Amino acid sequence: MVDVSDKPATERSAIAEGRVVMRKATLETDPVGQREKRATCSVPARIAGIMAAKRTHELIPLCHPLALSKVTLDIVPEKKLPGCVVRATVKALWPDRRRNGGP
Repeated sequence: MVDVSDKPATERSAIAEGRVVMRKATLETDPVGQREKRATCSVPARIAGIMAAKRTHELIPLCHPLALSKVTLDIVPEKKLPGCVVRATVKALWPDRRRNGGP
């Protein structure tokens, strides 16, 4: 493992995008991408995305635990699929001085 204790902290960001394909009828009955109580697809998708981002170090071999400062998920319905385009954006300060004994 590389020693990063002397490396200055920098803000890092990453973007991942994927597509969720579903039946056209499902897309039409569920207001995906809207922040309503009826948005039965987007609420669990946002929660799952945030949870996955926080547990990246458990999902990707040799990945350091990351102190994420921001996680956003954009879910946009796409009738051509039919389905949704999901884009996740994360930000982190690395190396995280709060855990490495720094300020």
